[in-house]
This record gives sequence, C-alpha cells and structure tokens, in this order.
Amino acid sequence: MSADSLDAVTLARLQFAFTVSFHILFPAFTIGLAGFVATLEILWARTGRAHYAQLSRLWTKVFAVSFAMGVVSGIVLSYQFGTNWSGYSEVVGNITGPLIGYEVLTAFFLEATFLGILLFGRDKVPRWLHVLAAILVAVGTATSAFWILSANSWMQTPTGHTVIDGIAYPVSWAEIIFNPSFPYRFAHMLTAAYLTTSVVVMAVAARYLLRGVHLPEARTMLRMGLGMVAVLAPLQLLIGDLHGLNTAEHQPAKLAAMEGHWDGSHPAPFVIIGWPDAQAEINRYALEIPNLGSYLITRDWHGTFPGLKDFPRDERPPVAPVFFAFRVMVGIGLVMIASGLVGAWLWWRGRLFSTGWYLRVVAQLWPLGFIAILSGWIVTEMGRQPYLVTGLLRTADAISPVSAGAVLTTLIAFVVVYTVVFGMGIAYVRRLLRKGPLPPGAPRHPDEDALANRPLAAAQYGSGDARDDGALVGGAGAAR
Repeated sequence: MSADSLDAVTLARLQFAFTVSFHILFPAFTIGLAGFVATLEILWARTGRAHYAQLSRLWTKVFAVSFAMGVVSGIVLSYQFGTNWSGYSEVVGNITGPLIGYEVLTAFFLEATFLGILLFGRDKVPRWLHVLAAILVAVGTATSAFWILSANSWMQTPTGHTVIDGIAYPVSWAEIIFNPSFPYRFAHMLTAAYLTTSVVVMAVAARYLLRGVHLPEARTMLRMGLGMVAVLAPLQLLIGDLHGLNTAEHQPAKLAAMEGHWDGSHPAPFVIIGWPDAQAEINRYALEIPNLGSYLITRDWHGTFPGLKDFPRDERPPVAPVFFAFRVMVGIGLVMIASGLVGAWLWWRGRLFSTGWYLRVVAQLWPLGFIAILSGWIVTEMGRQPYLVTGLLRTADAISPVSAGAVLTTLIAFVVVYTVVFGMGIAYVRRLLRKGPLPPGAPRHPDEDALANRPLAAAQYGSGDARDDGALVGGAGAAR
C-alpha cells in the first residue's frame, strides 16, 4: 500500500472522527432532553401549574435547535460512507444499511412528525395531544438510539451473518440486532444521555438560583435533574462494570488497552494513572492498586486475563488514547456520583437551594456529560482498531480510492463550516437559556443582568423545601 493511501486512511479517520464527535453530542443531549420535556408536559397536564408549561416551552426550543443540528451533522456521516469508506459499504452494507434505514423509518419520522405538534401545537391542539406528542418524540429519540447502537454494536461484536466472496450477508436479523455487546452498550449510552441532560438542567438551575431569577422554575429543574443524577450515576457504574465484563469476553484486546494491562500471565493491578509505553510494553510512572484489576475483570483477586502482549502488535489498538479516555470517563462518572449524593443529602437536610458553594460547583458541571460521552466513544472506536468491523474488515481495507489531498480539503472545509454554523447554533441555545422560562410576551426583569453579580444569600431563597415545586424523574417519587 502506498504512502498516499496510508495518508488518505489517516485523514479519512480524522475527518470521520471530527464529524462523528460533533454529531454524537447533539443526539445524546436530545435523547435526555426529550424525556425531560415529556415529563414536564405530563406534570403540567396533571397539576396545571404554569411553571411546568414555561419550562416545557423553554426546553422544547432548546430541543428543536439541538435536534436540527443533530440532523444536519448526521447527514454528513451518511455521505462519508460512500465518499471515504466505500469498502465498508461494499463489505457490510447489506447489514448496516438496513439497520440505519430502520432508524429513519421507525425513529426519525416519528420524531420529526410529532416535533411539529410539540413546537407549534401548544395552543392549537388539545392538551392530551400535546402531551402525547412530547411522549412520542421521547420514544422516537430512544428508538433512534436503539438502531444506531445496534448497528455500531454489530461492528464491535458481529454475529448472525455469513461471508460469501468477502461480502457479509445477513442470516439472522435477531442475532444481528441483539448481538452480544448490544444490550450493555445500549443501556450504557442511553443512561449516559439522560445523565448528560440532567447535569445540564442542574447547571442551568444553579445559575438561575445564584442570579436570583426564575426561582420556582429553577427549584423544579434542580430537583428533577438531581433526582436523575442521584439515581442514574450509581446505576451507570454498575452498567459500566457489566459492559466491561462483556468487553473482556468479546474484545479482550480493547479491554487490555483500557486497563493498561500488558502481561496476561500475572494478576493485573488496577492502574489509577500512568503512561503506557507501547514500544517498551510497560506502564511508566504508574500508580497502581495490586490485583484489583484482576478482581474487577475475573472476580478473583489472583485471576488472569489476556494482556496486550498476548496479541500481535498489528492486532493491538492504540493504547494511550484508549487508556486515558477510559480514565476520563470513569473520573467524570465518579464526580457525577459525588454531586448526586451530596445534593441528595442537602435536599434531605433542607439546604439544597441555600448552599452557595454547592450551587457554584453544580453551575460549572454542565460540560461533564459531553466530555464523558466523547471519551467513551474514543474508547469504543479506537479500542476496536485495527478493525472497522471486528475480525471481518480492517480499517485500512475499507477506504475509498481517494487521494489524501481531497480528504484533507474536505476535512478543512468541515472544520470551518462546523465552527461557524454550529457555533451560531450553540450561541443561540445559550441565549435561550440565559433569557429563561418567561411567559409569552413577558418582559425581562429590568435588573436581571445586575442580579448575575448579586451574592447568594440564604435568606433570599429560604430553605426552598417548604413547597412542592418539583418531582423526581424516573418514578423516584414527588418531593415535599
């Protein structure tokens, strides 16, 4: 293979990494946001409280902008399968093509149809229909995740197919859809999406409270977001553990890279941090807990599992990116667990809305979910290398006959266009959130900007728990 084609492979991977990383942020956010809006609509229908409707109106606008940016960035990915990765389309298109098509037919059409009612039908259709539209949009976003995760999971752990003359053909759609890694990856990603949105909702609520604006709505958002984080963050730790065991069974090289585990003949420590040296096949400057890695993977303090030395060098994933991205993801998960538990304790003590240091910390946590999702996708996608479809298609064999210069030109164009277009979209979302959940036609508070610098005073908010302004999401119950 020529140097030019090697350069084209690298650039095509960079291009796809850039576009898919940009894209995944928006669906992940809208999956959780659709559930949040649907919950607000249900609460509004049940209680008739105006601030639920105001919050739903605000977050529906945010959802619409995010949904649009997700659609636009997703279309680009579909074209890249043909322009840059025609080998992929040729070899496995019989399987991944229908799965992506099912996503459009069963999920995207559902979302797009009822999003119109959700956006423009609030005062034009019966309340029950508006609530139903919100629920169906939430179902559509989750269904979209189902099909996309099924397709991607099949690429990680392909089953249910046969290969004839180098082309994969479906044999059992049930085995293809519900491949060995799919249940764990779907649960992990869906939970990550809801956590991401919940942390954003908490951060916005904390900023409103610190500014002294939109207090009823802020209390509701903080309670709802905190309820989700307090429940889902510890659950995500359990799901991640099960996912790790599945990875150890079906993708041992990826697991070894995640753990920074080189020698499979000895029990593995848990490497808290270090620098994996792929040439020397050791971890430098490592801070380790002896045998803990073995226990986490084998449930035996002296158990062993394959290390990176058990695989040929050309069958190993790039260790450093996988190793560090995994630790970023786990570290953020622990921060979320801590923020949820501390917040739940403050809530129980009646000090959730009057503890300034906690609100100031929460107000800065909004990007954590997005960073964790990107880190998780680095682990997932780079950990699968050198394969595009594990054991079936190598990444280098999937590239289209394109020149490095052509790929570089489009990569630069994507960076420029994405920066401008999506930068404007994100700025508009920020503007919507800063304006807040005002009733239609209501003027902004004349001192709202000045309130941003007002110091938090417990007397200003009181305990905040004397009235019922919110409810936990996910069946955790109402809070009084």
